[in-house]
Amino acid sequence: MAVLLIPNTSKAQAVSVACHAAALLQEYGVPVLVPDSPAASAISGARVVPEEQAYALADQVITVGGDGTLLRSGHACVHNHKPVLGVNLGRTGFLATCEVEELPEKLHRLAQGDYRVDSRSLLLARPDGGDWQMEAINDLVIFGETRMHPMDYSVYCDGSFVSHYRSDGLILATPTGSTAYSFSAGGPVLDAAADVMVLTPVCAHNVHTAPLVFAGRRQVEIVTDKENRDNSYLCADSCPCRPLRPGQRIAVTTAPDRLQLITFQDSEQFCAIENKLMRR
Repeated sequence: MAVLLIPNTSKAQAVSVACHAAALLQEYGVPVLVPDSPAASAISGARVVPEEQAYALADQVITVGGDGTLLRSGHACVHNHKPVLGVNLGRTGFLATCEVEELPEKLHRLAQGDYRVDSRSLLLARPDGGDWQMEAINDLVIFGETRMHPMDYSVYCDGSFVSHYRSDGLILATPTGSTAYSFSAGGPVLDAAADVMVLTPVCAHNVHTAPLVFAGRRQVEIVTDKENRDNSYLCADSCPCRPLRPGQRIAVTTAPDRLQLITFQDSEQFCAIENKLMRR
C-alpha cells in the first residue's frame, strides 16, 4: 500500500499539513509518494516521483487544500481508478471530508483499510463538429462572452425539445456539484447517490424559469442560438474554457468513469450539508 499526497502549495498551511500527514502515515507503516515539485523536499521520508507516474504507483490519493484542490486532482484519480481523500483547508469543503484535527484518527483508519468508497457520477460533454470533450465532477457551465447582454439557448432531452432560455448562462451539475454554483443560482441540493443531473439557468429573463432534474441515462443537448451576437464558452469544473460558436450543439451524458471518494460514514454528505451549508 502506498499513498500519494497532493498539497495545494498556494496555501501557506498546506505543506506543513502534508508534512504532518506524511509523518502519521509513515508511523502507521504506509509508504508516502509526492509529485516532483519545489515543495516535495519539505515532506520528509516521502518518495518523490514524476506526477505522470505518481497516480499509477499509488493505492490511494490524499489532497491537502480545499474542494478545488480535490477537483484538480480528481480527474487524474478518475482516469487512474484511484480513490481520493480530501483534507480540508478551505472555507467549506464538501468533497474534502477530513478536517486537519481529524488527521490522526482518519489516517489511522485509512492505513487499517477501515473506510468506505463513495462512488460519484461525472458528466461528459461533446460538441458537434469538435475534436474535444470535457468531463465534470461538479458541473459544466455555458456562459456568454460578455455579461452586458443575455444569450439565448435551447435545451433538448433525448432529441425532444425541453425549453428555451434567455439568460447569462446555464449550469449542468452532477449531484456532487449541486451544492456548488448550481445551488448559488437557485438549484436544488441533490442526494449524491442519485443517478441524475440538474440544469440550472443563471439569471434567466423569465420569472417562471425553474431548475430541471434529468435522469442520468438521458442525453441532454444544449444549442447556442444562431442569432447570439457573441460566442459562448463551455467550462468544466472551473478549468480552461472552450469557445462555442453561435448555433453549436453540445451533447451531455453521464460519463462512463466515476470518482471514488474515501469517506468514513454513510451520512458524510448530509453532515456536510447541515454543518457547512445550512449553518453558514
